[in-house]
Amino acid sequence: MTTADESTAGAAEALDDKNKWRAFWVCVVVAAITILDLSKVNVALPSIENALGASSTQLQLIVSGYVLTFGLILVPAGRLGDQRSRKTLFLIGLTLFTLASVACAVAPTAELLLAARLLQGVAAGIQMPQVIGLIQQLFRGPERGRAFGLFGAMIGIATAFGPTLGGSQDGWRYIFWMNVPLGIIALVLAWRILPATSKSGYGRLDLDPIGIAIFGVTVLALMWPFLFTTGAPTDDPNRWWLLVVFVLAAAAFVAWERRYAAGGRAPLVPLKLFRVGSFRNGTLLATVYFAAMPAMFLLTTLYLQLGLGLEPVFAGMVTIGFALTSAFSSWRGGLLVERYGRSLVVVGLAILLVGLGLLMAAAILTPPSITPFVMAAAFLIGGTGGGLVISPNQTLTLHDIPPVEGGLAGSVGQLGQRIGTAIGTAVALSLFYSTLYNERNSGQGTVELYHHAYGVGMLSATLFFAVAMFIGVVDLGARKRRARQAAQA
Repeated sequence: MTTADESTAGAAEALDDKNKWRAFWVCVVVAAITILDLSKVNVALPSIENALGASSTQLQLIVSGYVLTFGLILVPAGRLGDQRSRKTLFLIGLTLFTLASVACAVAPTAELLLAARLLQGVAAGIQMPQVIGLIQQLFRGPERGRAFGLFGAMIGIATAFGPTLGGSQDGWRYIFWMNVPLGIIALVLAWRILPATSKSGYGRLDLDPIGIAIFGVTVLALMWPFLFTTGAPTDDPNRWWLLVVFVLAAAAFVAWERRYAAGGRAPLVPLKLFRVGSFRNGTLLATVYFAAMPAMFLLTTLYLQLGLGLEPVFAGMVTIGFALTSAFSSWRGGLLVERYGRSLVVVGLAILLVGLGLLMAAAILTPPSITPFVMAAAFLIGGTGGGLVISPNQTLTLHDIPPVEGGLAGSVGQLGQRIGTAIGTAVALSLFYSTLYNERNSGQGTVELYHHAYGVGMLSATLFFAVAMFIGVVDLGARKRRARQAAQA
């Protein structure tokens, strides 16, 4: 074990079991608040438009700007937390997030709300890698699986309850105000409970500034065209040229990181991480999974509001069943992952695909008066599967990563999730709205028109979930082959 590993392990051992779990819950609650702001603002956009007179572009930026700055800062913040103090970075990110929430809540104009949301995204990107890194630091073996199980449960609850919280028509400021007391309480608890990471094991601070700059251009060029895709005829087609910039920047980033590492220095993203099969496959699976799940929630709430005329708060409540069952199965999955490994994730994806099929059937085949109730039942099934994916996959992804690199590895995984969300949401919304625009004069009734648009949009979520299943099966097969080879040796 290296000096850095020893200092990290020492910090974990310095906490008794009771304080270790107290530190865990502080981290997880803050992570849930961060994720909650990804989903709850979507449903509140009509209220924000009415209150501030925001344009469609500004509304889009209020959502996508948060995702963009979140993604841009994740990896540099994760690396900095690994090299220095995760606790310090956590406190900085949480303080900034709380202050930005105040700025969002009191914003008198759409422009100031947008600026505050961008700052909120930066803060979220600073604190989230520290959460993953601290869980890696505090727990080992089966206990880590249990911790990630509870982490996945909280994230699932936050994701599914977001639309319900955002559905309050005249209370959009409240969704930001609620962050403030929680943030203040979490700051006090984090200051007192979280373990400090010793700086002595890390040597000279090396942030790879050129790597950060190239990395920023790469992420921006990839996410921008997807974040600004709505399926409307007014979407600027020139945005897709940024993908050319992405390819060039990605090639330059890989070349620079290899050169930087060859010079004996610590690159921003150690490419050796992707040679670890469990990390590579788990990160790819999570990226594809998160391309489907948020899109599934968004399309369902759009269909219920626009197609069936439900109030936003009631449309959001349809997803609550997913939160409840995914929370339970995430907790159970965390306890079972050491025994069943990747097969648990594959089973979860299979259950989730069944729930997705029932969700689409409910929208298309049931009378509108009972559709929301049948959809809620389908979400109960889907949530059971979803909980068996997120937390076990997180545990398996970081299983072979040393704790000293936990923050960086976790931030790469989180970045993959944010990129997946941007791409998946863009594809689903494009299919949904383009179907509406193309068939608006087809003579279909409103419900039938939205049936078709919802079904076409959900095909993309089905495809992404199926790809995640394929990755899980391939990884499961690779693990079984390695186990057989090890047994024969």
